[in-house]
Amino acid sequence: MPDYGRFPTLLTNLDDGVLTVTLNRPERLNAVDRDTHRSLEDLWDDVAGDPDVRAVVLTGAGRAFCAGGDVRAMAERSGAATVTTVSPFMGGAGVQPGARRLILNMLEVNQPIIAALNGDTIGLGATIALLCDITIAADTARIGDPHVRVGLVAGDGGAVIWPLLIGIHKAKELLMTGRLISAVEAERIGLINEVQPLADVLPAAQELARSLADGPTMAIRWTKASINKIIRDRMNLLLDTSLGFEHLTMLSEDHGEASRAFVEKRKPQYTGR
Repeated sequence: MPDYGRFPTLLTNLDDGVLTVTLNRPERLNAVDRDTHRSLEDLWDDVAGDPDVRAVVLTGAGRAFCAGGDVRAMAERSGAATVTTVSPFMGGAGVQPGARRLILNMLEVNQPIIAALNGDTIGLGATIALLCDITIAADTARIGDPHVRVGLVAGDGGAVIWPLLIGIHKAKELLMTGRLISAVEAERIGLINEVQPLADVLPAAQELARSLADGPTMAIRWTKASINKIIRDRMNLLLDTSLGFEHLTMLSEDHGEASRAFVEKRKPQYTGR
């Protein structure tokens, strides 16, 4: 059995074949820093090779599922002043060497993965949630990918998965505006599968995971693998381009201005450079 305890920002609990993984940086709204990003890359490698795991539930500690990338790192990279918090409106963790690996490793997991969104699910957090096989959200949760609102391209997978789930025009609207939508709206447009009261989200996800864990393993896993080829093909087509564009926007004046404006609690003044 893999040593899941080696991931300091992830809590894991294996119960009769169902592995519950909890993003555990509640004081930062479970924002993904570099260490957490690397842990998530390695986690899916371990899960894929663990015969004791037959289904996975992914959730977050505290009041958010995941606030996306850690804005502290963004602001420091842009030369902004000291950051004391994370905004739930911020986008992804930025272009990291493991960005492609994280997505690929999630797609390669044989076991079904159920996302239990206990709160706001933003940027990279939304990408991770939507790459799960089934997504259940609290009725109080919001979801969105506001990379553009910090002057960045939605390069860490948003351009891959959103159009597949809700169509190109709706995906363009939400990714180009960075607008957050309610869980109820997300279910209505087909972005997520189900909405539950907050107290019922994790139990509902675990119940579904249990039914899949107890089901016909080969049939379930190979059905997932067949459908995931669509996502793999789209990833191969788009991801390198969107990550490259995201890297270019990281070097832009607009991104630096957006990071500084967040720290200084003011509206950014974009120049298009």
